[in-house]
Amino acid sequence: MKPSTHAAALDALQQRIAYSFREPALLECAMTHPSYLHDHADVAESNQRLEFLGDAVLQLSLTEVLFDTFPGDREGSLSKYRSMLSNGKFLSDLAREIGLSDAMLLSASDEAAGGRHRDSSLEDALEALIGAIYIDSNLAMTRRVVVGLIGSLPERLAAMQPDENPKGRLQEIIQPRHGNNALRYDVTHAAGRAHERLFEAVVYVNDRALGRGRGSSKKVAEEHAAKEALEALERGA
Repeated sequence: MKPSTHAAALDALQQRIAYSFREPALLECAMTHPSYLHDHADVAESNQRLEFLGDAVLQLSLTEVLFDTFPGDREGSLSKYRSMLSNGKFLSDLAREIGLSDAMLLSASDEAAGGRHRDSSLEDALEALIGAIYIDSNLAMTRRVVVGLIGSLPERLAAMQPDENPKGRLQEIIQPRHGNNALRYDVTHAAGRAHERLFEAVVYVNDRALGRGRGSSKKVAEEHAAKEALEALERGA
């Protein structure tokens, strides 16, 4: 990568993450894959040490923001959320969302082998970036950047949850916004013989109907109502 092209990529990355480095050398180091040193003896350090630091900073940042965002959740749920938001696949996907690969420096051989788009390389570079921001600023600023990259935690976590639990996904979105008791399910209709019952349910957020569903049991009808509510939220309802 030409120096001018790389400099432009670093500038564009800082714009995308909404953070401008006071010490540009830290960002440069964060984007330097270990393989790059094989071709450039004049480069003293790769991003491995920053990645080590960034991993710890990310864990603490996520712990703090999850603790604040979900005040009613117990330790087990918070630990699960943190694990979801710090696993390698999520981090590599997040790195792709912010175009991190455009700014990475790799050896010619690793570049040819597809290293720029490898999950492990992207994950390490993102953690190194977080470590670099922490050194360049402080924990509070790093937390703000991390939250900015992830976006709405309830919505991000809900999108990562399996579809088998739509009521749980809906609760995770609504609770931080409206409180623990904002959701209510009402069975509005039941018809049919005992072995052919059909139930209709409505889910309300406070007093607003957000989804309706039908099913052969109250549970199934409520799940379908929750699915419709999730779809409405995705449309911005």
